[in-house]
Amino acid sequence: MIPDTLAAVLVGIFGITGSLLVFFSVIAMFRAKDALARISVFSPATGLGMPLILAAAYIYTLWQDGFSLMRLLMALVAFVSLLLVSSVASNTLSRATFMGGSPVWRKTHPNRLAEPRHPEDDAGLD
Repeated sequence: MIPDTLAAVLVGIFGITGSLLVFFSVIAMFRAKDALARISVFSPATGLGMPLILAAAYIYTLWQDGFSLMRLLMALVAFVSLLLVSSVASNTLSRATFMGGSPVWRKTHPNRLAEPRHPEDDAGLD
C-alpha cells in the first residue's frame, strides 16, 4: 500500500498539472488564428495532459483498492494509446484540414504543406 500522504500528493500533483495543461491548451485553441494552429495547440493536452490525469487516476485506485494486474494493464494500454493516437491524429487532422481547403492564417510561416514538392525531397526515400 502507498502511504496516505504520498498518494494524496502524487494524485494532486499529477491531476492538477494534467488539468492545467488541458485548460491552457483550451485557452490557446480559442486564441489560435486558424484551424491548423488549433489542432497543433491541442497536442500538449492529449500528449501530456491526459496521460498525467490517467496517472493520477491509476495512483488513486492503487491507493484505495490496492494493486491489480488488470488495472495496471488497462492503465498501460491507455497510456500508450494516448501517446500513439494523439501524434497520428494531429498529423492526419492537420493534413485533412489543409487539403480540405481551410484557410491558413497569413502569418503562418513556414507553411510546408503549401509549398510545392521538389523531386530532391523524395531522393532519400527509395
